[in-house]
Amino acid sequence: MRYLVKISYNGAGFNGFQYQMEGRTVQGEIEKILQRMHKAFVRIQPAGRTDSGVHAIEQYFHFDSELSIPVSRWQHALNSAMPDDIAIHEVTSISPDYHIRHHSKGKAYRYRIYQGSVRDPFEKGLKVHYTYDLDETKMREAMQHFVGTHDFTSFTSAKSPIENKVRHIYRFDLIRTENGYDFLIIGSGFLYNMVRILVAYVLEVGQGRWDGARTPEVIAAKDRTMVPKTAPPEGLYLERVFLNDEEREAALEKLKRTC
Repeated sequence: MRYLVKISYNGAGFNGFQYQMEGRTVQGEIEKILQRMHKAFVRIQPAGRTDSGVHAIEQYFHFDSELSIPVSRWQHALNSAMPDDIAIHEVTSISPDYHIRHHSKGKAYRYRIYQGSVRDPFEKGLKVHYTYDLDETKMREAMQHFVGTHDFTSFTSAKSPIENKVRHIYRFDLIRTENGYDFLIIGSGFLYNMVRILVAYVLEVGQGRWDGARTPEVIAAKDRTMVPKTAPPEGLYLERVFLNDEEREAALEKLKRTC
């Protein structure tokens, strides 16, 4: 049987999602538990990989198993062995030819900052403390240049091995919170460090360090050196993985009514 698993995790204690030879990872923790259950190695396939320190409110992976555990019992079986910073929310059986990375229809990310002259120790690892004054209007104007289909070479890590850097952004919203801002971005897919670089750029616009009207020029340049900064990882959350077009369109429609 192939199973699809919905999870969330606090990324503060992980060196990212993907398994590494050294360091604690989300994949490593889950595969260790599955191996103990199966008495053999079990590989999981995620919807995507998050970097060190990045969180997930909703993430998915799938795996294959020959164990005769009822679908209704898998969630409890996995949660009973999971560390405190990973939670299993749902386990369903799926077609053996289903692959979450290839069949999902986009993702939503949220980046959280808080402001103020004094750092809040209770936000450590969960939000980024940002002390500079920000021009909300300038940020919103700059963000709209990213909506649509673009080559995001200027806004991805130079280490990214993916040649095709064209992605479609459905929404890029700025949400005022009690003590700062959330950046919400929904797209067909994202390149390595892309969201954190976009946020770093928009914050520079908000500070007045960048002229937001030049954003189309920066996109067209396809030059990573033009935007050298990357926002810290702890403010980033993988918020949604859209399993189908209907889920994505429903989320976009809801945003139209609320933002």
